[in-house]
Amino acid sequence: MADPRGFLKNRERVERPTRPVPVRIMDFKDVYVRQDEAVVRTQASRCMDCGVPFCHSGCPLGNLIPEWNDLVRRGHWEEAAARLHSTNNFPEVTGRICPAPCEDSCVLGINQPAVTIKQTEVAIAEQVFEHDWLDPVVPERLNGHTVAVVGSGPAGLAAAQQLTRAGFTVAVYERDDRLGGLLRYGIPDFKMEKDILDRRIAQMEAEGTRFRTGVEIGTDLTWDALKARFDAVIVATGAPVGRELSVPGRSLDGIHLAMDYLVQANHASAGDEVTDPISAEGRHVVILGGGDTGADCIGTAHRQGAASVTTLAIGQQLPVERPVHQPWPTVPKVHQVTTADAEGGAREHLASTLEFLGDEHGRVRALRVAETEIREDGTRGPKPGTEREVKADLVLLALGFTGVEEEHLTGQIGVRTERGVVSRSRTYETDEPGVFVCGDAGRGASLVVWAIAEGRACAQAVDESLESWSRLPHPVKPTDRGLVLG
Repeated sequence: MADPRGFLKNRERVERPTRPVPVRIMDFKDVYVRQDEAVVRTQASRCMDCGVPFCHSGCPLGNLIPEWNDLVRRGHWEEAAARLHSTNNFPEVTGRICPAPCEDSCVLGINQPAVTIKQTEVAIAEQVFEHDWLDPVVPERLNGHTVAVVGSGPAGLAAAQQLTRAGFTVAVYERDDRLGGLLRYGIPDFKMEKDILDRRIAQMEAEGTRFRTGVEIGTDLTWDALKARFDAVIVATGAPVGRELSVPGRSLDGIHLAMDYLVQANHASAGDEVTDPISAEGRHVVILGGGDTGADCIGTAHRQGAASVTTLAIGQQLPVERPVHQPWPTVPKVHQVTTADAEGGAREHLASTLEFLGDEHGRVRALRVAETEIREDGTRGPKPGTEREVKADLVLLALGFTGVEEEHLTGQIGVRTERGVVSRSRTYETDEPGVFVCGDAGRGASLVVWAIAEGRACAQAVDESLESWSRLPHPVKPTDRGLVLG
């Protein structure tokens, strides 16, 4: 059992240490340094295995958090790793880039700083790699069924690993030159170095999952042809279409979707030659939109040597502490200070972009913005008489994502899209029999834990569809939304 005096003895929450800002912005290596094992164990001991562990509900994976916290407290790292892997295929990923809704739901968080769940998770994952505990889980027999997974992001990889271990012959198709989807090219190395991803993919290859890179389904191989080759197809292509900002001047040079910028930067970080690169070096960078993507742009721009970095948000700043109308254990909307924010730059709220202004060469030179006015009916818009210019010669649009790339998907097989994502049943199956969808492609842009949970659940649905029964876990339904207030 857990230490009955856990958080009473160790009230202080100790965050994971980071490298000094002047040092870390000189490279793209991990911002964090390894935490002392004794500190990790002490922090894990703050979890007292409360009677109703709401952290289970905060995490869609259903991670057995109190169990592996206590195992870490006692120094039983290998047992903790086994318990963690029983619900999560990729804890080395979630421990680094998940915003940890489990901590928002931690019972201790009612009146004290929550348990450092995410830090314990990544510490377990580091122990796994350090001690070579990542043994392949090879199926005892193959069942004769074949499954194609389109997309190698967290949802696709989770579905593929679950089905491979259940005895299916699984092929993962990825249009990029390397595996991982946005884990590879959307997440900067300073948040997750890519050797972490490579080690997990090596395990999956040893288990029998087959990978095909550089193949775009719909172009290199039609969706119909893919469906004819396999007993089932899983669409896990994500929701990569970025939200645009249709204001005058959008066509000027120097204005880019954030993901186009980050993908190039990740290719360059991997040592690839990038044609016509988008660089922040020496430029005054303005980022429209906050969130994780905006933070990734901030950190990348600093490392490229930007002259200045400014983030503009159309809404007002969120409260620092949990609002009364968003009570525990829901996930509150609060102001987050990321490691990228700590590296410098300015952030302005209530800034509505009216127009992009260009120079004589057709390149952006400034934004014309106005103060955002919050009206009595809840709508918002630019306040007359507050217009001003913000200098910029590189603008990055980090305004979120609108959905899947529909062109080939809807045109070649009988699937429907609704509000930008692929329509599906309660069993993750689309209108086209034998074609399933999971992750952002069916849910919309969401968290990495939801992608992994959906990949696991979709694998169970495919298993049951082809085998008429399944022992695989089914952590979430397509309609689940978690402990979030709308």
